[in-house]
Amino acid sequence: MNNVIIASGLALIIGLLGTPVWIRLVTRLGYGQMIREDGVSTHQSKRGTPTMGGTVIVIGSLLGYGAAHLITWTVPTISAGLVLFLMTGLGVVGFVDDYIKVFKQRSLGLRSRAKATGIVIVGVIFAVGCLQFPNNMEVTPAEPSLSFLRDFGPPIGPYLFVLWALILIQGVSNGVNLTDGLDGLASGTCGLVLAAYVIIGNWQFRQGCADTLVQHCYEVRDPLDLAVVAASVLGACFGFLWWNAPPAKIFMGDTGSLALGGVLVGLAITTRTQFLLAILGGMIVLITMSVILQVGFFKITSRMGTPKRLFKMAPLQHHFELSGWAETTIVVRFWLICGLCVAAGLGLFYLEWVPK
Repeated sequence: MNNVIIASGLALIIGLLGTPVWIRLVTRLGYGQMIREDGVSTHQSKRGTPTMGGTVIVIGSLLGYGAAHLITWTVPTISAGLVLFLMTGLGVVGFVDDYIKVFKQRSLGLRSRAKATGIVIVGVIFAVGCLQFPNNMEVTPAEPSLSFLRDFGPPIGPYLFVLWALILIQGVSNGVNLTDGLDGLASGTCGLVLAAYVIIGNWQFRQGCADTLVQHCYEVRDPLDLAVVAASVLGACFGFLWWNAPPAKIFMGDTGSLALGGVLVGLAITTRTQFLLAILGGMIVLITMSVILQVGFFKITSRMGTPKRLFKMAPLQHHFELSGWAETTIVVRFWLICGLCVAAGLGLFYLEWVPK
């Protein structure tokens, strides 16, 4: 438990102190955010805001995690290493995408095929690695199965598992990217979900089958160290949020959104809570679904000869902007909805421990 506190505290300090340093560096280099011309008109005032702030989140998380193990003189685990690899690898893909945007001064960075290739390479290495490295109890970081509160159903096999992991990685990272449309929305939302995984990892550690053979014990490899990972990213994320809250002095960019999406999927897979992530991250799912519904409704009505839009603009947060809601009002209310989703997810996670 000491590692959780140390990692989160150090990452928080790095995020708080490192972000303004990054802001000055990016400003000096002239790496400002490009704003789409077809977006919300009020966002044009944000053009030139320093971006690629996700770099601070990734570095702060890695330093917080590493320092915690160094201070307590404990050995990092394979499960945590795989999740941090996924986060960092996707962060690098996002960084390249952001760099091309600011360097070429355009709203589009990497070509979609190049970006997808980078995500697939990192995702495959992570997914294959999760099926390797059994501990002395023959428990690997993940099993080739689907999971909700734990693994369920028959095994789906390694090939389908890798494909499923790639779908999750692509979906959640894109979902966080869509959520990152207003100041502080994505960082605050992801922070709340990460807090849930600190609790889940700690609970799984205390109810692990390796130490106690109770009825609902968990066969999860390295759950406490996964809580340390969640805590370190949470600390870095909240330190960054201090500067990213409305009005934002810096944006996380694809560097942050891909990295945060990756770490959420990594934690969901290694803690065996894949489908539970859809509830914990209900706000991200809701925003993603708004885009899918908007595109689908427009295509259907176009074929009928009367093209219409379901929302004034997608993702969902922009619909409320165009409806006259203040940006801070939307962000705080969406945080509240996210908090309710996290509470519902944790309630379901604990439900099987309630005496019948």
